[in-house]
Amino acid sequence: MSSKKRFNSVVMVGNQCKKHKPNNKKHDCYKDDFKYDCCKQASCNCNFKKPQLKATKLDSDCFLINSLVGTKTVQKVAEISLPLTLFPGVDLSNLLSINVVPNLDAVTQNATVIKDKVVNIGLLPTNISVTAVGGDVVDIGVVDIPFQAHTDFPGACPEDMVQETPLEVEGIFNQEGISLVDATGTEIIDGILVKVVLRTTITVTRQVIKDTEGNFCDLNQNRCKTTGNLPSFTFPPSGNG
Repeated sequence: MSSKKRFNSVVMVGNQCKKHKPNNKKHDCYKDDFKYDCCKQASCNCNFKKPQLKATKLDSDCFLINSLVGTKTVQKVAEISLPLTLFPGVDLSNLLSINVVPNLDAVTQNATVIKDKVVNIGLLPTNISVTAVGGDVVDIGVVDIPFQAHTDFPGACPEDMVQETPLEVEGIFNQEGISLVDATGTEIIDGILVKVVLRTTITVTRQVIKDTEGNFCDLNQNRCKTTGNLPSFTFPPSGNG
């Protein structure tokens, strides 16, 4: 019985030594791992090349860029009046404090541009409760407090784009003992007033075309002309009262 051993490029057959011709046939090391003893995963030397960026052919040497119309930091006030009858067992004689917790993550708002102004309206979901003398807390749950603001932006037009930073709470203000008219409109009842002051930064931009000589022209030459359709938006009915 002859024995065969393989040492790199030399094959030992019995007591004879024959030079083994290397197999230059390419094969998939992972696929043929069990067919070829010489093929081990460690012997696979794979070199990956970074994809080369290919130049894009353009039909024009002009560029579309955003021009800044203006940016302003503004305040918006969310405000609501509530009758004390919403808080069972609480009146002005035993009302100790008003607790207000706004939920900025659930704010619903919209903004649009009219000539020279940005108009913004929204709803701020807020948990409102009161603490009575003795420590009892009466919670009416989440109330959507409306807010609105109109900010002057000279030169702004309806076709411009509006961006706003996330709202931040600057202050919460409460007042008890205000007078409200009941649902029938015939009786004066006691109530509370809740105000939440919000802050944001509004930025208005406009798309313009820039040529190779540095000249600019408006993408929409008629953006500031008034048409028959006035800018508007409508919120769906509130789900939080």
